[in-house]
Amino acid sequence: MSLEQEIKLQVSQDESLDLEKLDWLMAMLEQPGQRIHLLSTYFDTPARDLQQFGAGLRLRQIGEQWLQTVKCTGKAENGLHQRNEWEHPLAGPEFDTALLKQTELAPLVEDTAVWNALTPLFTTEFERLVLPLRLEDGTRVEMAYDRGQVRAGKRQAPIHEIELELKQGEIKKVQQLADRLKAALPLQYSDISKAAQGYKLSQAFEK
Repeated sequence: MSLEQEIKLQVSQDESLDLEKLDWLMAMLEQPGQRIHLLSTYFDTPARDLQQFGAGLRLRQIGEQWLQTVKCTGKAENGLHQRNEWEHPLAGPEFDTALLKQTELAPLVEDTAVWNALTPLFTTEFERLVLPLRLEDGTRVEMAYDRGQVRAGKRQAPIHEIELELKQGEIKKVQQLADRLKAALPLQYSDISKAAQGYKLSQAFEK
């Protein structure tokens, strides 16, 4: 288990951001940015047992790699998201229930009725530009610029955001970086996770 701490910033324009124009940001790069394609499927029961329990479950594909992830709802305030996370690599697109039983989701995994009712609820698919940053004081931040869609049935909504995840150091340094980005680019702090966006879209689709 790890405590995920990240600040989320919503892009308030349709056009893509040109991050390379920010010389001060590029100066923080530890290594060149990497572009990756992420496809994630989120699972729950028709009764939303996982959501009510306060946890989320997804399968994510990155190229040939598969990951299963459990995240607790945690808390989000002024763009800062803090939650417990369990992430494990998989051999393929099948859950490893033994590993899931080592997470906070264990009671629901062990409940046969709940587990057998599990179904894909919505998907997110986006291109991510990953920028590994090292701040002056040694704080390390993974900056992710995401652009794509969340889909539930025939409904879809855009994903266009920046996430700043603390990897090493103090979260207040990430906050200072976020403030500087917000002053330079059309960004707004967001407390809405991709999962929350997907749940909202799936509920609208079912009505």
